[in-house]
Amino acid sequence: MDGTVDGFRYGAVTPVAAYLMACLGGALGLRCIVRTLLNTRSWKPGWLALGAASIGCGIWTMHFIAMIGFHVEETRIRYDAATTVLSLVVAVVVVGIGVFIVGYRGTGPTVLAVAGTVTGLGVATMHYLGMAAMRLNGDVGYDPLGVALSVLIAIAAATAALWSAVTIRNLLMSLGASLVMGVAVSGMHYTGMAAVSVHVHDTANGTWAGDSPMSLLLPMLLGPVVFLLLAGVVVMFDPLLVLGERPSASRPDASARGSVANSAASPGNSRHEAAWPTRRR
Repeated sequence: MDGTVDGFRYGAVTPVAAYLMACLGGALGLRCIVRTLLNTRSWKPGWLALGAASIGCGIWTMHFIAMIGFHVEETRIRYDAATTVLSLVVAVVVVGIGVFIVGYRGTGPTVLAVAGTVTGLGVATMHYLGMAAMRLNGDVGYDPLGVALSVLIAIAAATAALWSAVTIRNLLMSLGASLVMGVAVSGMHYTGMAAVSVHVHDTANGTWAGDSPMSLLLPMLLGPVVFLLLAGVVVMFDPLLVLGERPSASRPDASARGSVANSAASPGNSRHEAAWPTRRR
């Protein structure tokens, strides 16, 4: 029999929390990438890796927070730990590939298309690996059109995020881009979830009683959430990341002009002071 699927068991709580985590990961990742562009003397691989890990953890955390609200009335849901962790690794590694491509190659049309496609496919792979980690008393089916649409949204979201990462330097505009990225990633997730159907095998033992997804997923979410918070601390205490701009070149020039003027005036003053006693004599 077909199961009764509900993706919003806790109302707006899980979608809003999932969206905020996607925005947090996106914002931290974008600022870390900008950091490598504002200061070429910084350790570029390290900042790019931190940015990729932030975006990947944000997307993965968004997915599984949203999955806390996923519920099939006729059967309880469990998750395979190994597959769940694998989906996190895939998210970070594939996002890292795209981030490193644009970090070293820029955002030419061809480069951006390749990096966005690779990253988007990685995000979609993470999503469906996370779905494959579900263990329930039934078969999970997908509408092909919904799956294709979710993959296209993932590619578009990844391409836009990578473009904004190396194009937008202003802090407020970067934060705005992360909000849009959160909408796109969340939209990809719920588009994919709208394509899900469940065929339940046996309803005899398929009640909602027992361990809930919250008790299973929250311990797994703790690590990525702590990582994102620590990454946020790194960003907050780096002035270049917060300001998002290089030190103004006009000020050093002005000070240099001032020092030149002072040095030019000093000899004249010394000559005047030297000549003054002569006129007194």
